[in-house]
Amino acid sequence: MGLNFQFATASQIIFGRNSAEKIPGLLNSLGKSVMLVTGKSSDRALPLLQPLSDKSHVTVFEIPSEPTTGLINQGIELARKINCDVVIGIGGGSAIDSAKAIAALVPNNGNLLDFLEVIGKGKQLEQRPLPCIAVPTTSGTGAEATKNSVIKSEEHQVKVSLRSDLMYPSVAIVDPVLAVTMPPEITASTGVDALTHLLETFVSNQSNAFVDQFCRDGMHRVARSLLKAYKNGNDIAAREDMAMAGLLGGIALANVKLGAVHGFAGPMGGVLPAPHGAVCACLLPAVMEVNIEALSESNEVKMLQKYDEVAKIITGKNSAVAKDGVDWVRNLIHDLQIPKLSKYGLGTAGFNDLVQKAKKASSMKGNAVLLNDNQLHLILEQSI
Repeated sequence: MGLNFQFATASQIIFGRNSAEKIPGLLNSLGKSVMLVTGKSSDRALPLLQPLSDKSHVTVFEIPSEPTTGLINQGIELARKINCDVVIGIGGGSAIDSAKAIAALVPNNGNLLDFLEVIGKGKQLEQRPLPCIAVPTTSGTGAEATKNSVIKSEEHQVKVSLRSDLMYPSVAIVDPVLAVTMPPEITASTGVDALTHLLETFVSNQSNAFVDQFCRDGMHRVARSLLKAYKNGNDIAAREDMAMAGLLGGIALANVKLGAVHGFAGPMGGVLPAPHGAVCACLLPAVMEVNIEALSESNEVKMLQKYDEVAKIITGKNSAVAKDGVDWVRNLIHDLQIPKLSKYGLGTAGFNDLVQKAKKASSMKGNAVLLNDNQLHLILEQSI
């Protein structure tokens, strides 16, 4: 069939140390009434507040945990009340996803649930979202380059997406300096999230040669720099590598479906008090191992070769094969001190429900190989 792909990302990406200083100047063409969406602590946004306030009216909206339907509805109501004309999200994936969702829904009539996947109607946006500037302070979610927001429905006990081709941020500002104060445990979980995005899209059944180039570069950067950033948060070169890897992972997942790790992570996020990246870290080695075995049994040579290539990239050894990649990832998770899912309360009693929910997840449709219920159960067993 030859090469065949589509590609989209944020309208503008500004990457570099201290690039966040450019944000006030961007508002000249975007708007004057600003909603600044932050995480549970707005401390990292403080250096921006004064420069922004000098040029605009700024209203701060904090997301104290992960985005929920209730929080997003509050944000939409507030943004409409202040006649907001630009939304800035600064923080981790929760802050940026919230900013994108609020920017998207303010101009669109209807209930939030109408637009959500899986639990809602999946209705398409009719009006273009407000301009949105995404400023990540963690390096992993890639939310600054994606067209969706992950939102938890406490009523349904699941995380689902609000998704639209119109939801890419107007501007993504990726400043590695903002990640320097990130605690080691968050560096670890968000870093493995980035690796998972890159790896899953690389071996996705929908992968393509164009996006593969982003994945290769991103995996190489994670392999050489995640542990360095974890051990020394002030290593700016390592922070730069991880910021780039997080961005590349976001670009990749916006254009290629993920796989079984994220197929499980959505339902798990609705019931476990665990960071998304930590859930991915627990699942990744098991998903890799089960996928490789299933591919071997079905003699899927091309996809097995991609797993071999993953192993070569992350181990740095030309002789590495797929199993070596699994071992390397397991060792990485151990070195990052990320606990098993049982530490977060997952037990075998919840397996059946998780398997059924994961099978319906959008990400599962991109998995390298179709997995049966027994194989999905095996992944959970190996992750606790």
